Amino acid sequence: MWPWGHLAVGYLLYSLYSHRLKNHRPTNVTALVVAFGTQFPDLVDKPLAWTVSLLPTGRSLAHSLLTASLVIGVALFAVRRYRRAEAETYTSFVVAFGIGYLSHLAADGLYPLLGGEFANLAYLVWPLLPLPVYDTNKSILAHFLTFQFDTFALFEFGLVALALVVWWADGIPGVRPLIRPLTQR
Repeated sequence: MWPWGHLAVGYLLYSLYSHRLKNHRPTNVTALVVAFGTQFPDLVDKPLAWTVSLLPTGRSLAHSLLTASLVIGVALFAVRRYRRAEAETYTSFVVAFGIGYLSHLAADGLYPLLGGEFANLAYLVWPLLPLPVYDTNKSILAHFLTFQFDTFALFEFGLVALALVVWWADGIPGVRPLIRPLTQR
């Protein structure tokens, strides 16, 4: 899935979580945190694989559920060390990050799952299983040059449109903290 698809899926899931389980809209900060979480696996794996060749592929370390469990678990442990009131606030940030992060992994697995290519899901438990072999050259440009405007692209753009509608209905959280410094002179 492409970055905009990950962002859409993560925001939709977090907004649903916020409304259904917390009875409020996403806040400015949690919207930004979930957005970061949706991109986190690619921000770790792709540069470390494609730029400095420390990882075998652009879907390895941070795309593993083992790593995700460790990262989210350590973050939850760390925030629980704060006083009670602060821990609740910081826990909401970890939940937002976790929803974004895990939605990324699930979304990356959607196409192989629908195509019955179950071996291509091995990255989810790397290093316990060997990684799938990918056709794309090891560069960000090569990755973007593989984009095809097909049914999957239309599906992702549909998710983006839906996420934009939901985000607008939620009051466009996350924008004010980004534009406030630009408007205050």
